[in-house]
Amino acid sequence: MFFSFWGSLVLGGIAAYLSEKWGFTHHGVLQAVIVAIGGVVLVFMARVMFHLSVGAPGWDALIGAVGALILIPSEAIDRRRKRRR
Repeated sequence: MFFSFWGSLVLGGIAAYLSEKWGFTHHGVLQAVIVAIGGVVLVFMARVMFHLSVGAPGWDALIGAVGALILIPSEAIDRRRKRRR
């Protein structure tokens, strides 16, 4: 369980970095990584406490990271940044 937790955090960070690099989100790399890791931790805790999972811990991590990045209004943040310039 210890290794699956750290592996999930790494996968969440990679998913956040790639979503920023490919233009899927507009948070900034650090903010995207923080949001994605938060989503991964929430899904991991749900997996441990309630035995809810999609499959392997890696899939749960990717779903948690992408889900958290989608739930944060990335377009609103992008519009706010453009107004400041």
